Order: sequence, then C-alpha cells, then structure tokens
Amino acid sequence: MATAEPETNPSPTNPDVEDGAEETGQEIVSPEAYIKHPLQNRWSLWFFKNDKSKTWQANLRLISKFDTVEDFWALYNHIQVSSQLMSGCDYSLFKDGIEPMWEDEKNKRGGRWLITLTKQQRRSDLDRFWLETHFFLSYHQLLCLVGEAFDDYSDDVCGAVVNVRTKGDKIAVWTSDYENRDAVTHIGRVYKERLGLPMKMTIGYQSHADTATKSGSTTKNKFVV
Repeated sequence: MATAEPETNPSPTNPDVEDGAEETGQEIVSPEAYIKHPLQNRWSLWFFKNDKSKTWQANLRLISKFDTVEDFWALYNHIQVSSQLMSGCDYSLFKDGIEPMWEDEKNKRGGRWLITLTKQQRRSDLDRFWLETHFFLSYHQLLCLVGEAFDDYSDDVCGAVVNVRTKGDKIAVWTSDYENRDAVTHIGRVYKERLGLPMKMTIGYQSHADTATKSGSTTKNKFVV
C-alpha cells in the first residue's frame, strides 16, 4: 500500500507550495483515509464442510478473525458467497472465544432465531440475508448512530450460522440465554427489521436444549416475532 504524508496547510509566505505539490504528482491524503475503523468486538469466521470420513470437529475450520470494518470487507470479498457453497456446508460468525457449537460454555444455555429459506430463495435472498446478518452482528456499535443497536443486550449475542442444504437453506442468530426473554425478543425484533422481513412474516426462537433433544421433525418455538 502506498504511503501518504498527513495533510498540511501551505505557508502564507510560500504561495507556490500547493502548485509545487501538483507538479510532483503527489496526492495529499487525510489521515482519516487510511485509519481503520474498529468494531466493538473481535469476530471469528468458521467454515464447516460435511466430510463423512471425519468427525464433526475435524470438519470445522477457523478461516480468519477481524476486528475492524476494513478487515471484515477484505475477508468477505475474498471468500465464496454462501449460495455457491456445496450442500452440507456452513459458515459461522461468532465473537472471538466462542466456538460455533452447542457445547460451548457461552452457547449451552442459549438458543437461536431461525430463518428457513425455500430453494428459490438461495438465488434471490441467501447472500443478501447473510451479509445483512454480518452487519447485524459486527456493526451494531456503528448502528447505534441510527438507533438500531441492541441497547443493553449486546452481550447476549453470540454469533450466527448459515446452513446450505438441499431441502432449504437456514440462517440463525445465536444468543447466550434462552431464559432472558427481554434480550431474546428485542434481538429478534431488531434482526427481523434489519432483514426487511414483512411484518406478517414470523420468525421463531428455539433453545439449543430443545433442538438437541427434539423427538419430531421440528423444534417448538419458545418465542416468535
């Protein structure tokens, strides 16, 4: 990356300084142009590929970590979008120090807001929804400026997962405590609004404990928004 000197004001006694800078072809850049913008948390992006010859843990791989807006975009622009992944693959975006599994200490008492997409939505909505989920998670500090932050519930957000599946893809936002009704419902409402989902469309919240022990094909929702 080319370096640039901080912006300076020309001396009143040297009116030709500005013209001289133009003649040398140097561009004066403000320091703000190359200072990175920090996020409130450090985030880890994980990738899961369903290789049946390996254990679940062996199939899970940490891709990278980031804690600035610029590093997020550098990572996002150099990985395959979700809609191009093979069936059975996942991306997981979690706060640094939290692994994308139910058994993690930060997750085991939690649950997830789940969105299930149709096959047709893979082309029209999957990548957009997953990108908006990135914003929803890692940019919440910046979103405070427009009143869309989690207020007092930022610590309750653990991460998010996108599952690419033949029958229908899924995106879920994980929280740390399913019994914290105020936090769970607030996060769900803000997330639904962030994705631009219609008011008449409902999304459900399921605890990981219920998901792990479900007896039927679906898990009962603890909350809906």
